[in-house]
Amino acid sequence: MKRVIFSLYIDIPSKDIDIFDKNILKTGDTPMNIRTKEQFKTHYGDLCACKQIYADAIGADFILYEYDTNFSLWSEKMKHEYPYLTMYNIINFYKIHLMYELAMKYDEILFLDFDVVPMKNENFFEAWDLTKGIAVLNNNNKITKIESVTDKSQTIRSPSSKYYNAQAMLLEKGLSPRNDVINTGIVGINKDHLVKLNYFGNFKDDLAMMSELKNDSDIFPEKILQYFGWDNETLFSVKIEENKVPVQWLDDKWHYFLYTQGFIPEKTILCHTINKDFDLVWRRLNA
Repeated sequence: MKRVIFSLYIDIPSKDIDIFDKNILKTGDTPMNIRTKEQFKTHYGDLCACKQIYADAIGADFILYEYDTNFSLWSEKMKHEYPYLTMYNIINFYKIHLMYELAMKYDEILFLDFDVVPMKNENFFEAWDLTKGIAVLNNNNKITKIESVTDKSQTIRSPSSKYYNAQAMLLEKGLSPRNDVINTGIVGINKDHLVKLNYFGNFKDDLAMMSELKNDSDIFPEKILQYFGWDNETLFSVKIEENKVPVQWLDDKWHYFLYTQGFIPEKTILCHTINKDFDLVWRRLNA
């Protein structure tokens, strides 16, 4: 069984950074994408090392992809074919593309966002039987009801935005709107389920549909439509439902969402540092 852990670090040029959270920023706050860029640069060495150490401990290969020739070619192709995509969109579609590339060599794949830190050396591949389905977290508990959505309650990247966007796509495809809000920050997957997912099978048509739905007020009110976009997680949710792909839900031990809380539970194995407070993570890791 050949297994690989991979991550992706693309230092987005300042001119290509999209400030997606203007509507929720408080005076003096740093936009999330700028904070992310700064924190990734500061903690680059440790973020690389912690994943390599974990991979070595569990007997898997580790690959870090960066802004190389392959990404540059991918990025230019995507910009040419889909000029409305942000660099953030392009990077996150790229990580799905890399899963398919790696599946040509490896049987099982674990993707970790660059802000994910392994806290213990428990073996992901032994804990999760990837023949049973894709191992991911859902953010269903973070969905805001339509009547409670306001200009300050969410952004284009909020779980609610992705949930309603996926609903609209599924309805447009003549399917049940039921879906789960997939978080692709940590993904365990094997070759068979990547084939079944068929993520890029109708990619051009899927993105065209996403564009059209942003202006379709027959399905959702404007306050919902304004947060529709071209998010990799929206499409991931749609593909799971459309192609009936089995899923296993990661618990907060295997995908701990560090956001507003200032602590990391002892049981945590993989910490997804959403708030980019890596100093807290290193203190906890080295305690």
